[in-house]
Amino acid sequence: MPDLSRLLDPQSVAIVGASPTPGALGNAVLRNLERHGYAGAIHLINPRRDTIDGRPCLRSIADLPDGVDAAVLAIPGPAVLDAVQALAARGVGAAIIFSAGFAEGGVAGLTAQADVARIAAEHDMTVLGPNCLGLVNHAAGVPLTFVETAVIDPLDKPMVGIVSQSGAMAVVLATTLTAKGLGINLSVSTGNEAASGVEDYVAHLIDDPATPVVAMIVEQFRQPARFLALAERAAAAAKRIVLLHPGTSSAARESAATHTGAMAGDWQLMRTKVERAGVILVDSLEALGDVVDLAVRARPLRSGGTAVLTESGAFKALVLDLAERIGLELPPIDGAAAEQLRAAIPDFIPVSNPMDLTAQALVDPDLYRRTMAPLLADDRYAALVLGIIQTDPATAARKFPAIIDAITTLAPDKPVLFAGIDDGAEVLADYIAGLRALGVPYFPTADRAFRALRHLAQAVARDPMRADRTPITLDLPGGVIPEYRAKQALAPVGIPFPAGGFATTVTEAQVIAERIGYPVALKAQSAALSHKSDAGGVLLNLTDPAALADAWDRLHANVAAYDATIALDGAQVEAMGRRGVELIVGARNDPDWGPVLLVGFGGVTAELLHDVRLLPIDLTRSAIRAELHGLKQGALFDGYRGSPALDIDALAGLVETLGRILAGTPTIREIDLNPVIVHPVGQGVVALDALILTDPNR
Repeated sequence: MPDLSRLLDPQSVAIVGASPTPGALGNAVLRNLERHGYAGAIHLINPRRDTIDGRPCLRSIADLPDGVDAAVLAIPGPAVLDAVQALAARGVGAAIIFSAGFAEGGVAGLTAQADVARIAAEHDMTVLGPNCLGLVNHAAGVPLTFVETAVIDPLDKPMVGIVSQSGAMAVVLATTLTAKGLGINLSVSTGNEAASGVEDYVAHLIDDPATPVVAMIVEQFRQPARFLALAERAAAAAKRIVLLHPGTSSAARESAATHTGAMAGDWQLMRTKVERAGVILVDSLEALGDVVDLAVRARPLRSGGTAVLTESGAFKALVLDLAERIGLELPPIDGAAAEQLRAAIPDFIPVSNPMDLTAQALVDPDLYRRTMAPLLADDRYAALVLGIIQTDPATAARKFPAIIDAITTLAPDKPVLFAGIDDGAEVLADYIAGLRALGVPYFPTADRAFRALRHLAQAVARDPMRADRTPITLDLPGGVIPEYRAKQALAPVGIPFPAGGFATTVTEAQVIAERIGYPVALKAQSAALSHKSDAGGVLLNLTDPAALADAWDRLHANVAAYDATIALDGAQVEAMGRRGVELIVGARNDPDWGPVLLVGFGGVTAELLHDVRLLPIDLTRSAIRAELHGLKQGALFDGYRGSPALDIDALAGLVETLGRILAGTPTIREIDLNPVIVHPVGQGVVALDALILTDPNR
């Protein structure tokens, strides 16, 4: 990890390309430094100027004093490489490169960026960029960016750190968070990341005791394994990382041989790994700002349901619909809370969750306090949402003071969220500030409030337990391992397959069939034939030796007609199995993100519904079961419309075993078990096919 101190808190700054022209990048950086009252030395460099606005101007980098902490390069791209070399020669500790046209600009730009990285490494120099907007360290009063940056007083404000590859999005997010009344300790845009990346700045913010939440916008992690380790360290320190990562629409990575590789897309794999490490992943800029606001401002959220107080019966129904749609738990009100509420409200208001207070609070403002108190005291509710109709200044003036007074009096130890139902209603800024000062985030719409809460609740609900299982090491050859060899390797370690065996002659096939009993299936075997069915390489329900002999000849003829270059090793003979529900179970060891498992429903709906989930390899048995029930067709496991309940425990056991294999055999690139037949409870599972891809260089 580079030493970031000279970049983030420099005692001296050089502006290469300083300019007196308003709007020029070098001029904007100087104006920012002056506006923020930067107290360190500022060295301006422009070969055509002796002074700029009364400040002396140096002709070249060579004229700098030794050991300047940080330099900002506000110069054209072609001049950057020589400038970085000159800065290194003067012992400058860090450089920020605004210029574009490097790795994103073709081979020449990529080469130039590599040279920047080389110089930085050789001289122990931290480089931010190129193609970035720089950074703003509000805590230290250091704005090294050309974007006009307002002075933010961090005192008495919840603090957030921003780390974004996109400079424009970093500015947008900072604007959003500032408008929410949050403080920003540090905002960094990393751009092309020639010699420092998002992981470096996340590490710095995790170590900063004043930054409880880090907001990130990342298009590509260049050090995924390191980021996962940092995320786990942040979670252990009770710090939140909230991430926006575009890419859900990109095509899944293609795989030549396995269904698993095609169905486990890059974005979904990233999501599985980062969420397991404790990161909250959101899907929009609005959600990023909302979740950060909730995470940094409100009381810590624990596991449990949500209570809702509102003022409209129709809105109550809308909340019930939304909660079911997004998976937010709204437990019914009963017990002591129900009794206390019944005593606190008029008879015409039913006790329910959500609870419609009607317009009664307009004539009885204390109703807010009386109804909030039982819900805040009930341990089943981890959060309380107030869905309030604001209407106009006069109506707001009757409601907000009573709500603020109730929250002040009750001093809740759980999150309370204020959700305005009527977006655009005129509300005094003082009311919103009053809520925020009490740790209550204000949301302009109820939908955003509930979705932000759902993101945080899901993160809290994730099982942090990591199963401690003994890895299984397999001795496997490199490349594509066909079905018969895959089964020979996997069966001894607990993966269940049909009875059968591998035959190289029809006589051997008949002997195997006699041993296991007819009817049997005959399947062509070759490393070059990954999808046997496409080649007519699977023949079923062979009932006697004569049928098997005929099938042997047809099998070879089918494959030869499909591709005459494929030479079969032989054929797999297996007993025909009982019907059941088809699933796909697979494993993948991604070169960037590491191992992950895939489970999903198969058959004819596999590509249509894409009903799959990616799982970490260290989930507990109970967590695996929960993930299986989370599939779109998960109700099938419990029995559906008269069908028997399925042996989900046996399926979870197979998934566990596959995880142990992946953990102990890093040379495996992918394993595909497709289909896996799940039978009724107590009758187990069986994998009908198997394929393994390995990379011996791992």
